[in-house]
Amino acid sequence: MNLNDPQLFKQQCYVGGAWVSSAQGATQGVDNPATGEQVGTVPALSAEETREAVQAASDAWPAWRGLTAVQRGAYLHRWAQLIQDNAKDLAVILTSEQGKPLPEALGEIKSGQDAITWFAEEGRRAYGEVIPTPSPDRRPLTIRQPVGVVAAVTPWNFPMSMIARKVSPALAAGCTIVLKPASATPFSALALAALADQAGIPAGVFNVVTGKASVVGGELTANPLVRKFTFTGSTEVGKTLMAQCAKTVKNISLELGGNAPFIVFDDADLERAITGAMASKYRNTGQTCICVNRFLVQDGIYDAFVARLSEEVTAMRVGNGLEDGVRQGPLVDQQGLEKVEALVQASVALGARAAVGGRRHELGGNFYEPTVLVGLTPDMPILRQEIFGPVATVVRFKTEEEAIAMANDTEYGLASYMYTNDLGRFWRVAEALESGLVGVNETGLASAESPFGGYKESGLGREGGRQGLDSFLETKYILVGGLR
Repeated sequence: MNLNDPQLFKQQCYVGGAWVSSAQGATQGVDNPATGEQVGTVPALSAEETREAVQAASDAWPAWRGLTAVQRGAYLHRWAQLIQDNAKDLAVILTSEQGKPLPEALGEIKSGQDAITWFAEEGRRAYGEVIPTPSPDRRPLTIRQPVGVVAAVTPWNFPMSMIARKVSPALAAGCTIVLKPASATPFSALALAALADQAGIPAGVFNVVTGKASVVGGELTANPLVRKFTFTGSTEVGKTLMAQCAKTVKNISLELGGNAPFIVFDDADLERAITGAMASKYRNTGQTCICVNRFLVQDGIYDAFVARLSEEVTAMRVGNGLEDGVRQGPLVDQQGLEKVEALVQASVALGARAAVGGRRHELGGNFYEPTVLVGLTPDMPILRQEIFGPVATVVRFKTEEEAIAMANDTEYGLASYMYTNDLGRFWRVAEALESGLVGVNETGLASAESPFGGYKESGLGREGGRQGLDSFLETKYILVGGLR
């Protein structure tokens, strides 16, 4: 990688303010999904070494929570500024290990920086309250205190912004943290740790560990010093982690899978809907939890929508995310590619048709053609699970009631979208959709200022906004008596 500051590319873990390797010398390789070449290696820590990181966080907690919110915020502001100053290097690291186009990587880094800046200030608003008294000689009140040591496990699809969205509220609240990034994308996390070190964040407050998920994750969920566990990833893994955390009754936050519907009504602005469709479906090669999984399009606009969507998809340039003009990069690995391929092939076998794409890309490797599938029926498997790839599925509907029923017919409930110019319909449908996020004529849902999280099997808790601070705080009730 051609970096302005090569010191941001770290191949060691960050524990207790020091860069460490596995005592046994065990490592894991990380490959560039666009080229198949190895980017580098990171330590494969043992459970005991992970326990040492938790202990480091626990040892650092009393001094960190003892700072004022303003003092903690000052560290976060310095960290955010360093991220801004090194954004180009961070983007190169991110694209090299994850594959998304460089402009998307830069956008992700800006999103992460925004989250850190937001929580640097929001930490000053961890308000308690004085409760109206039931007795004249007593005063009930509450204060908010940090929950303690936090363990965070973050995904490979947003390897920088997801870290910022978890780490910054934890630190702002007065918690210390041990982070395990996804095995496919550890270098983004380690670069952020290097900048946190430059920002002067005290030793042990922010730790990054790498290694086998079952080993590192098993220790983080079992360790009684960890009082909060936060995870972003699949629903299947989230359920396993939730069960493991139950043994020590940890406070948990889970941001899990989705099956987002994108409803286009006859009265919608077609061009605005197409712009939103392209942004939501094909961003990050379709590998986001809030990507559109099902386009539900009303009869009167269906043919026009499919035609315009197909035009836009055909014009997309696919390639290495570090190359100029590339709009779609590779899937993260062969497993992801094979899943997408199998879903498309099964749908075609059941009667669907690829209006565009529908096969592996001529570039080979982890590349798949941006695809539009039509002729689907609601019972097809591709409509029942998260695709996590560049495949748009387009289904007809007739009535508003039918669209709502189709949209809600899933165990997931993370994001939903609709396009309409009918004010009454907007209110009816937005309130009826069973999801934590609803975009109306808009798909850019995530922001530092807004809560992010799902209904049903899409998770527990919220990240971002003022709600994002809450899950890292305990509410303590204090009753003061003898006042008269």
